[in-house]
Amino acid sequence: MKNLLKHYVVYKNIALFYLIVSLLTRLVLLFHPITQSHFSFIDYLKIFSIGILNDLFVFIPIGSLLWLYLIFISNTKYKKPFGYIILGVFVSILLYILSGKSILSEYGGVLPEIGLAFVGLKTILFALLLFFEKYRKKIRFVLFSFTLFLFVLLIIQNAVSEFFFWNEFGVRYNFIAVDYLVYTNTVIGNIMESYPVVPLFSIIGIVAVLSTYFIIQKSKKYLDEIPNIKAKISIVLGQLALIALALFTIPNLAKKEDSSNVFTNELQSNGLYKFYLAFMNSELDFMKFYDTMPENELANFENITHVKLNQNIVHIQPTEKEVQKNVVLITIESMSAEFMKHYGNNENITPFLDELADKSLFFTNLYATGNRTVRGLEAVTLCLPPTPGESVVKRKDNKNKFSTGSIFKSKGYQIKYLYGGDAFFDNMQDFYGGNGYDIVDKANLKSNEISFSNIWGVCDEDMAKKAIKVMNEEHQTGKPFFNHWMTVSNHRPFTYPDGKIDIPANSKSRNGGVKYTDYALKQFFTLAEKQPWFKNTVFVIVADHCASSSGKVELPLEKYRIPAMIYAPGFIKPQECHTLMSQIDLMPTTLGLLHFNYKSKFFGQDVFTPHYSPRAFIATYQDLGYVKDNYLTIISPVKRVKQFLLKPKSNSNYEIYYDEIPTENINNKYKKETIAIYQLASSILKKKKYQSLMIPNKNN
Repeated sequence: MKNLLKHYVVYKNIALFYLIVSLLTRLVLLFHPITQSHFSFIDYLKIFSIGILNDLFVFIPIGSLLWLYLIFISNTKYKKPFGYIILGVFVSILLYILSGKSILSEYGGVLPEIGLAFVGLKTILFALLLFFEKYRKKIRFVLFSFTLFLFVLLIIQNAVSEFFFWNEFGVRYNFIAVDYLVYTNTVIGNIMESYPVVPLFSIIGIVAVLSTYFIIQKSKKYLDEIPNIKAKISIVLGQLALIALALFTIPNLAKKEDSSNVFTNELQSNGLYKFYLAFMNSELDFMKFYDTMPENELANFENITHVKLNQNIVHIQPTEKEVQKNVVLITIESMSAEFMKHYGNNENITPFLDELADKSLFFTNLYATGNRTVRGLEAVTLCLPPTPGESVVKRKDNKNKFSTGSIFKSKGYQIKYLYGGDAFFDNMQDFYGGNGYDIVDKANLKSNEISFSNIWGVCDEDMAKKAIKVMNEEHQTGKPFFNHWMTVSNHRPFTYPDGKIDIPANSKSRNGGVKYTDYALKQFFTLAEKQPWFKNTVFVIVADHCASSSGKVELPLEKYRIPAMIYAPGFIKPQECHTLMSQIDLMPTTLGLLHFNYKSKFFGQDVFTPHYSPRAFIATYQDLGYVKDNYLTIISPVKRVKQFLLKPKSNSNYEIYYDEIPTENINNKYKKETIAIYQLASSILKKKKYQSLMIPNKNN
């Protein structure tokens, strides 16, 4: 047994290093300014006791990669004829990949290059160890040291990544982290432009080298006494037993994340396991994970849901004559209500939007459905409550949906989606292209149309000018147009052309990003007012989501409050609407102002109709919230239901801050309404009943 434990020395040292780094990370996150919470003794006990156990058991399956490397260290495999046979296998695989007909080539992308690099390196290293027996020990030590360095570097890099993720979102890894892994190029570019990369990675490299040196000194004796085949079999069996124990224990430890304090739950969890859960559960089955009700009971909530499960079509029949005006929908990146002077901000970072709000139908009490761009796009395009898992925009079954675009297209409108970046990002191209929109993105801009760009795309000014050109061309056709423009500049790294606003472009500040976007919108409207189509156009302006989503509670209401307005001089009278409403209601309200006669599958409603009942939907990828009558009801996986009484901190119509007070007894009326709405939305999508009423365009 003593000899067997001796062979675990490398594994033990790396595991100890991982636990130390994880503990330090947990402490840093605990004292981070964004962790706005007070913790009880029990909270601290859970954070550190369960947290350390989480880290230990998560390391076991991850560390399996290390012991796989270790057990294949051997001298026997280099003896004749085994060494030549193995080398021949490596060469054959290498030639297979080089042929261009391998399975990797069928998948395409960078997979062939990755496979070629990996197999090529393995072949070269094996050949060196095979033919240069005299230097085998030294070569092996270099490879051993490099392998440990990679493990150490990845552990440190993960800790740093967790810190920056927490700094941005106030939680451990979630769906957003999965997205970041998928869209690596954009994210790496964002990091390069947002942070002092050279100093940061230099420090990480130095710490990794020093830590690796220390671990090697404690571990190199493993190479002096490489275990024999009998010992390796024992090691494998022992490791498999540990993995089985870990796979059983980790989910059970996750069930202990049951505190009412969200930060306690996040801090006691393990970030890598959170990432795994997010990756595996991109679409959560509502019927499996949430509290539900029988389908026949859903009929009792038709006046609330606005649609039916089996016949989800409502005929909107206004009494006034239909008005076919052009419509331009502008969704603004990360524009929280709290940035505007109307909501109490005194930094003067949205002077144009504040001025425009006074000339518009201004919705002062409107909430975003989520905290990602794809949720905002889903809300204004499909007018559908957020459903658990990923946004419909990101799902495979996202085409030919019943959308605002399909309504306009049925009326003979030209419909386009305009985006200053690469529409491939966040699956926008697939979603909008698959729903009948023509797409205008960065690829459609000529070099002389681009004055400034960063990793997210061209600056909003450039896209504003392009939008004017597109609309002028559309106007020439004689057909009305519906254009949806998504801005990009108010996003980290917050870079924009210099000399445009009074905040230096090199400050890379959120306020700068907000004020530049506000400036770009002013330039757009200044140009638009000079165009022949302006007086016949309705402009709908709304944020996609707030700038930040973290808070002490699951769904902090102030992190979902966004500005929205409809501007149409001479057509829509400037006024303020203080009615509680959702992002999904904005376009049905716009259609109502145009007196459109259409058949609808929208959950969103025209807020000016007599039957409208004020409510809002706010959600993360798994917590689904319903706001009504000063109650916030939240349904979550594992059939959990929470309810909060919302107490505004002032009597202002613009108040965005509320105390969310947990209710002792769940109000059953709001609980059932919450379940009914989200269950119906999920069921309709799952049963593919949210399809367009139009015949799909074969070109899309």
